Amino acid sequence: MYDSFDGPGATAAHITGLPVTRERRLSATLAEVTLAGGQVVMVKRGEGDGAAQAEAAGLRWLAEAATVRIPAVHGQDGQWLVTDRVATGTPTAEAAVRFGRDLAALHATGAPAFGAAPPGGPEDAYIGLAPMRNVTGPDWPRWYAEHRVLPYLRRAVDDGTVRGSEASVIERVCERLPELAGPAEPPARLHGDLWNGNVLWGADEHAWLIDPAAHGGHRETDLAMLHLFGCPHLDRILDGYQEAAPLAAGWPDRIGLHQLFPLLVHVVLFGRGYAGQAMAAAEAALRG
Repeated sequence: MYDSFDGPGATAAHITGLPVTRERRLSATLAEVTLAGGQVVMVKRGEGDGAAQAEAAGLRWLAEAATVRIPAVHGQDGQWLVTDRVATGTPTAEAAVRFGRDLAALHATGAPAFGAAPPGGPEDAYIGLAPMRNVTGPDWPRWYAEHRVLPYLRRAVDDGTVRGSEASVIERVCERLPELAGPAEPPARLHGDLWNGNVLWGADEHAWLIDPAAHGGHRETDLAMLHLFGCPHLDRILDGYQEAAPLAAGWPDRIGLHQLFPLLVHVVLFGRGYAGQAMAAAEAALRG
């Protein structure tokens, strides 16, 4: 019997209005909860003020596009977020091509501006455990430098995880962004943290997306994230994407440019071990 809203089972019962028959903790912040009737939901605790609200708003905004599969949001209570569970299967080449097409369609639904937060989402959001401010800007190169690269670079320098000589290389990338960014594109509706761990290959043979840091951005950023830590059938995902919405010429040369943001986030969260990758991405961007 759950008589408070302090834990995942109690939160699931309160938000869904259904009794809980089973609670299985997967980690300190995630639980799988079975409701009366057999439905299973995921209950996740936000790791910062507004984190659950930001994630709920992001999931709803992505789902509103009716493109890539997104787990339904049952609600959030300020600390805990309750969503449907995705029954997982095995990644296939066919599912990857379909995911690529659906991702292109998601991006094409657009956003009001670069940096725009999802409707109902806070300006002060998160990417993983790192704060991420959704501040809008009219052009992508300036916005990306000011609100996605430089804030994390400054913190990494202050923390001593990026050296001054390394910072100057990344700053040079920011200065040259208008010429390095490629053709101007309208703001895309981004997942925003699209690494392999946030792609679930469903038993229904569709890819599902979880844990977004959703905002308006450049569509190549999501694709660069998929490249960062690898993804099953990535070539087929790109085939599907290019069939639906061909990327601008030279996009492979810009992968490092778009990876600077997530790599600097990793430097801030996990330390100097990622500084070398961030430097390699910056140098690749300058060569491109």
